[in-house]
Amino acid sequence: MMKGEDSEEVEIDLGDSSEPEEFDNGEEPETLWRALPAPEEEENIHTSTLVEISDTKPLINVRDPRGINDCLKVSFEDVIAEPVSLRSGDRVWIWSNALFEVSRVWIYRVFAVLLAIPVSIISGLLFAIFSCFHIWMVSPCIQCLSMGTRWLQSLWSIVLDVIVHPFVKSAGRCCGGFRVHLAKE
Repeated sequence: MMKGEDSEEVEIDLGDSSEPEEFDNGEEPETLWRALPAPEEEENIHTSTLVEISDTKPLINVRDPRGINDCLKVSFEDVIAEPVSLRSGDRVWIWSNALFEVSRVWIYRVFAVLLAIPVSIISGLLFAIFSCFHIWMVSPCIQCLSMGTRWLQSLWSIVLDVIVHPFVKSAGRCCGGFRVHLAKE
C-alpha cells in the first residue's frame, strides 16, 4: 500500500453462514472452499471421476491379484548384501540403495512404456485368434466327433467292464497278499 492513499476495509462473505432464512428452498449452499481430506480419503484424492465410474478400478489398485509375479518382489537387500566383516561406508550404502531403487523403478517404467502397448496388442490379437479358432473350429469338430462316435463310446465301456475290469481286479487281489517288510541290519 502506498503512503497517502486511503485504505478502506472490505468485508468478504464466504457464504458459510448457517442462517436458515438464506436457504428456504431446502438446498445446500454452494461451497467455494474445501476442507482437507481425512487420512483414509487421502489415497483416493487423485482418482478422477472417470476412474471411479470405471469397472476396471480394482485392476488399478491390485495389478497382480493372483500373485503371478511374486518372484519379482526384489528389494535392495535381496540383491546386494555386505557381510559383517566387510562393510562400505554408510553414505556409500545409502546412495547405492537409493540409486538401485531409482534405477530399478525408472528403467522398468521406460521399458513398460516402450513394450506394454505393442505386447498388449500382440497378445490380445493372439488370444482373439485362438479363441475364435477354438470356438468356431475345435469345439464344433469335437461335438461332431462325439455325436458320430457314441456307439464307439458304448462299445469301449462294455469292453472295459467285461474284460479289463475283472482282469485288473483279480491281479490286484493276487498282489494284495504280498507283504514287504524293510528292516535295517
